[in-house]
Parts: sequence; C-alpha cells; structure tokens
Amino acid sequence: MNFPIIISSVNELVRVYPERIVYISSDGNYSMMVLHDKTEHLFSFNLSHFQQILEKQMKAEASVFIRIGKSLIINRTYIYKIHIGKQSLVLSDARIRNTFTLTASKEALRQLKSLVEHEME
Repeated sequence: MNFPIIISSVNELVRVYPERIVYISSDGNYSMMVLHDKTEHLFSFNLSHFQQILEKQMKAEASVFIRIGKSLIINRTYIYKIHIGKQSLVLSDARIRNTFTLTASKEALRQLKSLVEHEME
C-alpha cells in the first residue's frame, strides 16, 4: 500500500503506513498499535472499531491483517512462528531486528496455522 492510513481519536491523529504495523492488541475499550520499531500508540476505542478503520481505508488490502480471538489483530506478513502447545506466536521480519512474542489461545493459533498452510496451496 503506497499511502498511509489515518487513525484518529479525540486527542490524537496518527498517519502510518500499514506495512509498519506489526499488531494491534486490545484491553477492553483501549487498543494498542505496535509498529515494527516497537513504537506504541494507545487509542481509546476497542479492537472492532480499529478493524473497521482498517477495512474502510484499506478496502481489499485490509486482508493483510488477521483478527485472532477477541484481543488481537496481526499483520500476516510478520508471522514467523506459531507454537500451539506453548500458546505462542512470534512475529518478526528478516528486514528488522525486532521480534514480538505474543500469547493466544490454542484454538486461535490452530486456526491461524491452518489459514497460513492453506495460503501455501
């Protein structure tokens, strides 16, 4: 995507290129967007609202983001390792030195693993 998306709340506006977003996590009515350089932006709206922003501005390209369970949206291009037994998801990219280790339910990770495997076919 060659243009940034705009995420705006009551007190803040952030313009960011989608490929810089590694994941978005949620805790109730707050969402934390984490970028590839580990910069974090906290917004006072829930994950569903964040998902709607992505879909509205990115249209079909929003499919690069995958919702995992109730509290996580990840950028599929950063998926590095899925370990169902440890309930662990590692996001990384060969071009960056940062890795991000997240936890998710076994069922959510099974579904993600299956989705990634089907994309290969």
